[in-house]
Amino acid sequence: MSELARQVEALLFLSPEPLSVVTLCEVTDEAPGPIQRALGELAEKHGPEGGLEVAEIAGGYTLRTRADLAPVVDRLRDRPSEDRVSPAALETLAVVAYLEPISRPQISRLRGVSVDSTVVSLLDRGLLEEVGRPPDGGAMRYRTTRLFQERFGLRAAGDLPPLEGFELSGPEAERVRRHLIEAGHLPEGEPGPAEEPDDG
Repeated sequence: MSELARQVEALLFLSPEPLSVVTLCEVTDEAPGPIQRALGELAEKHGPEGGLEVAEIAGGYTLRTRADLAPVVDRLRDRPSEDRVSPAALETLAVVAYLEPISRPQISRLRGVSVDSTVVSLLDRGLLEEVGRPPDGGAMRYRTTRLFQERFGLRAAGDLPPLEGFELSGPEAERVRRHLIEAGHLPEGEPGPAEEPDDG
């Protein structure tokens, strides 16, 4: 398949609406003739034996599932969509991911707010799991799960994204950042002393 056909395929896949030849020409900086040939290549690639097809609709072209696959596609569409992770939950996940295993009181102290309901929600959604209490007693400890790794595209538990990937911001984020520096998960030189974590 030509490089232009690859580009057009990517654009059709990405666009939520059909793309006209004019639009494809503008985006790729190509003439209509090469665009039409690229569309022909794609139509040949996505033949009747595949699950996708290049369709000309509403004055443009789109890459869509084939009509005969509607029953299975509709079953996926009818599934309830996964709730988005709130900023508060993202901050809690960041703390747990970098400092696990960690208890609710420790998380609350780091974030400066109660995290009881947030932890319960993350447990219910399978993003956190219990790992038991420390030998000397104390609060239950938590860690992230394989589902968490899948959700954030991580190869393994230690393959963590940059802290900014958790959308941390404001005073709470600075407290978390200082503790992560103390724990060795961020470079030195960030402002502010680190607090001692709560053992409970």
